[in-house]
Amino acid sequence: MLRAAAGDAGRAYKQRMLDMLDVRDGHAVLDVGCGPGTDLPALAERVGDAGTVIGVDRDPAMLERARARTAGLPRVEIREGDAHALPVEAGTIDRAKTDRVLMHVADPADVLAQLHRATRPGARIGLAEPDWDTLIVDAEDLETSRAFTRFTTSEVVRHATIGRGLARLAARAGFRVEAVHTTTPLFLDFAEADHTLGLGRNLQKAVDGGHIDPVRGRDWFDGLSAPGPFYASFTLVSVVCSR
Repeated sequence: MLRAAAGDAGRAYKQRMLDMLDVRDGHAVLDVGCGPGTDLPALAERVGDAGTVIGVDRDPAMLERARARTAGLPRVEIREGDAHALPVEAGTIDRAKTDRVLMHVADPADVLAQLHRATRPGARIGLAEPDWDTLIVDAEDLETSRAFTRFTTSEVVRHATIGRGLARLAARAGFRVEAVHTTTPLFLDFAEADHTLGLGRNLQKAVDGGHIDPVRGRDWFDGLSAPGPFYASFTLVSVVCSR
């Protein structure tokens, strides 16, 4: 997560979402699925001394890292909780965001309903999710690249194409969609792509599950890791809406 956020594309969409959320002094801001707290310091800077930033996550390891990251920020609260049962009072949040979280939850519509419950009328909400159906990995064996993408969308990620449906789901939850943007994270380094996209580990799962022929899979991966140009990308969708 940290490496993905640190790249050029990651910084660009995060900055754009932060700007469009229009976080102001005194706001109560909620970060659902805050992970290791990557975005909490920037949010805390914008709410000032009169505001509050609440980071919610269910993973104890992520919560520990988020607390360490924000130890010197008195306006930041880290709360353990599930996105399906947000530990915040109804109608108390001025700004909220969730970033690459809905693709993993059991019921994205339920989480959006929780965000609607937690936010005040007039609140702004930022959502960002990938569409893994758009994952492209360049290789001479195009069919294995396509098989890898199909495996990713059908077996690896719970809601792999939620990015394209974010605006529709937000509107259905009662929000007014203000803007929709796309970003294309680009990987030109094999090692970075392997780490972030799980090329090797997910290929092994695909082979073990009979989705990709072992020999073709090995040759495909060897070709990707060989010296020379490398290319992979996918589409990430950001939606900003209001309550």
